[in-house]
Amino acid sequence: TSPGERGTAIVAGHVDNADGPAVFYDLGAVRRGATIEVDRRDGGTAVFTVDAVEAYAARDFPDEKVYGAAARPELRVITCGGPYSRSTGYEGNVVVFAHLTGSRLR
Repeated sequence: TSPGERGTAIVAGHVDNADGPAVFYDLGAVRRGATIEVDRRDGGTAVFTVDAVEAYAARDFPDEKVYGAAARPELRVITCGGPYSRSTGYEGNVVVFAHLTGSRLR
């Protein structure tokens, strides 16, 4: 699903890499009520309002809650999180849940 269209849009990125912080380094600091703006391929911008920020251990990741269909335009922003192990990497994920509250043309 493209961000802003009916359904669940997914945006995923790294929290960090070997060079340091990456695109979603501060994702866990996002709070309910914050806005997320996503530039669309059609030149518009979809504006989402955050409903929740949740962290999950990999073994407890709620696939249906995160990736399942939605009747309205929704957004999930996902990065790695939780404890880190040099041998296995991060042991979980941080997920931001948001819904469309506006849009604008450029």
